[in-house]
Amino acid sequence: MYREKENRVVDGVLNSGDNFFKSDLLLKEFVNNHVSSDAFTYMHDQWTKTGKSAANEMNEWSYLADKFGPELIRRNMIGEDIFEIRFHPSYDSLLKVAVESEMLHVKWEPKLRKKYKKELHTLGFVSGYLFSLTEQGQYCPLCMTDGVARLIDKYCKQEVKDKLLPGIYTKNAEQLLTGAMYLTEKRGGSDVGANIVSANKAQKDTFLLNGEKWFCSNANADIIFALARTDNDKKGTKGLSIFLLEKYLKNGEKNPIEILRLKDKLGVRSMASAECMLKDTEGLLVGEEFNGFKVMLEMINLSRLYNSLAALSAGRRAIVEAYTFLKQRKTFGKIALEHALVKDKLGELAALNIISFYMTWKSIQTLDKADNGDENAKISIRLLTPMVKKFTAENSVYLCRESMELMGGLGYIEDGIIPRLMRDVMVLPIWEGAGNIMILDMLRASLKDGALEKQVQYIKQTSFFTEEASTIVSEKLHKLLQTAESFKKLNGDELEFAAKYFFLDFMPLVQLAILEEYSNEANQERMIGAKEYLLLKITKKHKQKPYTKEDVINMMAWNFD
Repeated sequence: MYREKENRVVDGVLNSGDNFFKSDLLLKEFVNNHVSSDAFTYMHDQWTKTGKSAANEMNEWSYLADKFGPELIRRNMIGEDIFEIRFHPSYDSLLKVAVESEMLHVKWEPKLRKKYKKELHTLGFVSGYLFSLTEQGQYCPLCMTDGVARLIDKYCKQEVKDKLLPGIYTKNAEQLLTGAMYLTEKRGGSDVGANIVSANKAQKDTFLLNGEKWFCSNANADIIFALARTDNDKKGTKGLSIFLLEKYLKNGEKNPIEILRLKDKLGVRSMASAECMLKDTEGLLVGEEFNGFKVMLEMINLSRLYNSLAALSAGRRAIVEAYTFLKQRKTFGKIALEHALVKDKLGELAALNIISFYMTWKSIQTLDKADNGDENAKISIRLLTPMVKKFTAENSVYLCRESMELMGGLGYIEDGIIPRLMRDVMVLPIWEGAGNIMILDMLRASLKDGALEKQVQYIKQTSFFTEEASTIVSEKLHKLLQTAESFKKLNGDELEFAAKYFFLDFMPLVQLAILEEYSNEANQERMIGAKEYLLLKITKKHKQKPYTKEDVINMMAWNFD
């Protein structure tokens, strides 16, 4: 067992740093340049504390919460149905870290919400990034809780806001009200328009919901938004309305929701996903009747950014673990990091991580601008959201898998974090819309909302780092725009097929423009490697020279002290 600090192994565990907020140079550079000084001062202690927890005790808690997952208690000792979910104590410890990180508090506490309104998503997601570097499973319930708050704030009456929002922005984990989205049904899956759960009016805006919801993550939630039909004659998504369900009724009794079973999932095992039966479950109509899917999209689109942030964090942690190991591992007479093929692979993974990093934060900052009335941002985010969701989700699976291989058999052992990350990220390409759905959403945003034109303009206005890069991008963009023009002549199947390959070719151009936007004197050296990687992808050429050890260290942007 190695204990020397330079070997980065302490008590048999790889030590990637004592505080991830201090170690992650990508994050430090971003917050220094893109968070206001006042907000940085306010959040600094929370980020430092969260980064320290993520590097230390959260590793053990996350391991235990995953290994000893939630348990359904259907009945009590006298045979009464109670449908309670029991968690390992480590789950509560993780939740305490999340609440104290203020990822929700800074976004929803009224005074802070007003003070930092231009950067609320950015501030909350920095805390979420640090948290999900170690714990992915619980980040889903936190995502749902933020999404629930968004719908309550935008669509509910003041009395509902006053009642529920304080439980979301609390700084006391024991008082936290968590949220959930009951969307999927066996009949429909991704085809939400096929849903059949019914809602019958009871009194005023109160309805009774009946039917089965098939994949309910955070099944123990206190606040649930569920889609249901009030009129079976109205088909598709246009016939869906949305309802707010609380765990407890006004008389203190439980709102009747039967938990049929917990899902035995490949990953994100720390949190409870379930199949639930609604039986005269009381729900409050939110927004206008038959407008439910449009309302739910607000939550879905925010969840897609959470999905992207989780993918970014998981991929980041995986390559850092591999990098930590390879800096001390000796093979064939020298440190593994000095072998050419190891450097080549780590350089590739670091480049992909940099691309994911800035693409994700660009999308988050665009949502901040959209929420503050920027009309261009409102259009741009409609294309950026499915684009970043698809890329980061698929990329995280690749980063985790390749990092595991770089560590060899040791990377495959559950004592380390990479196997858990590998299992956790496998759901990210599926959740909140699989890859094909993202392609269709990109196409929809391009044809109906004019979002493609905004991204084309963004690319054209970008000053690229070399004249050669500018020429390559210009020529590729010209060809792609010719392809896009031909879309008008295609029928449904032909259009969907063509859109897939169009966006796969278009995305690297957007990514390169984003890297240029976020480049500065301090990060330019590491950005060059990521930009050159994208140019090779655009031109479909292979790298002609190997990365140096210094290239890899610069692009990893990780400080162990």
